[in-house]
Amino acid sequence: MLSSSIAFPLLRLTPLSAAAPRWRSAAAAVTITMRDRSKNRKPTQRGRYLSSEAIQAVQSLKRATLCGAPAAGAVTTDPKLQRLLKADMVAVFRELAAQGEALLALKVFEEIRKEHWYKPRLFWYVDLITVLASKGLRSEVGKACSYLKREQLEPDTDGFNLLLKTLLDAEFTQLTMDCFRLMKLWDSEPDRITYVTLLKGLESVGETDLSAQMRLEAESDYGDLWDFFDEE
Repeated sequence: MLSSSIAFPLLRLTPLSAAAPRWRSAAAAVTITMRDRSKNRKPTQRGRYLSSEAIQAVQSLKRATLCGAPAAGAVTTDPKLQRLLKADMVAVFRELAAQGEALLALKVFEEIRKEHWYKPRLFWYVDLITVLASKGLRSEVGKACSYLKREQLEPDTDGFNLLLKTLLDAEFTQLTMDCFRLMKLWDSEPDRITYVTLLKGLESVGETDLSAQMRLEAESDYGDLWDFFDEE
C-alpha cells in the first residue's frame, strides 16, 4: 500500500493575462505588406502614367527598329500605335523622347501633328528638340524648328527659356535667335533668365557680336534694372 505522504511536484501556471503581452509583441513584430502593382507603371513627365496600351506601343516600336525597320515605317505601320487614344499617343511620344529614342519620337510627333485633336504645346517641342540635339541629329533639329515656326502657341516664357538653352548648348546659334524672335512674336515676354541664357550661351560659342546685341536689347527692355540683374 502506497503511502499518502508522497509529494508531487507543484506545477506553476502562468496567468493568461501575463502571457498575453508575449503574443502581442510577437504579432507586432510580423508585418505583412502587399505590393501595389500600380507602382510598377513608369511615370512620364508632368505626372502622367503610361497605360498598358501605351507601354505595348513603345515596346512594339522599339522592337521593330531593332529588327531593322526604319523609324518612319515602324511608326506608320504599327497597329498598336494607330489604335491609341490622344493621351496615350502623346504619352508614347514623350516616353520615347525620355528614353533617347530620337527618331522614333520625331516620327510619332509627326503623326500626332496630323491628328484632328492636335493642339501644339511648347513643352512637346522642348522634349523633341532636346532628344534630337542630344543625339547630334542636326537636320532633324532643323526640321522640328521648322514645324515650330508654323505654329501659333500660347505665351510660355519658361518653356522658351528651356528651348533656348537646349539650342545654345548644342550650338544652334541661328535657330536660337529664330526661336527668340518667335518668343517675342507670341507674346512670351523675355525675363532675366532669358537674357542671361542668351548672353552666356552666345559668348560660350564665340558669338560676341550677337551677345553684345542681346545685352543692348536687355538694357532696352529692363532699363536701369538690367545693371542690377547683370551684377547677380
